[in-house]
Amino acid sequence: MAAKKELMPGKYNVIKEPLVGREKVLLSPLHIKLGLVEQFVKALDFEGESFQEIRAMFPKLSDDKLKGGIFVGPQITTMLKSRTVEDKMTETERRAWQAFRDVVNGFLGNNKDPTYEEIVNTLITSHQKMGYRMSLKLHFLCSHLDFFQENLGISARNMARDFTKIFS
Repeated sequence: MAAKKELMPGKYNVIKEPLVGREKVLLSPLHIKLGLVEQFVKALDFEGESFQEIRAMFPKLSDDKLKGGIFVGPQITTMLKSRTVEDKMTETERRAWQAFRDVVNGFLGNNKDPTYEEIVNTLITSHQKMGYRMSLKLHFLCSHLDFFQENLGISARNMARDFTKIFS
């Protein structure tokens, strides 16, 4: 049996042509944020100080959810605001975390930073160093940066409104 081909951030990873056009893919900023933080936490050393600090921040979360990187928006906000977690990270983890924070603040929110392309490229580079796998969300950030609207905060609200109209 052949080994599964690893998909790497920053590389051309299309194996087959997509069944659905990219204009029909709904990726809200929250879903991108959830996917990126999931990959980050999964890549942490579960016995390391930074993971243990995250565990201490959310004592009611099960180990499976913690190790799976399954968080909700307010928990991610809490982690982003915590200097303690960042202080306990290794240098590689800290760079990846800072790149994630920069993408959240300078790309996924209401205002797109003028240097957003550089910010996203820094995120992708840091993901490679952490050994992340290429996910759909990371693929869109890497390969289809022009796909995202100028103001993702407003587009997310409009997307939710349109989705509710279609399916109600």
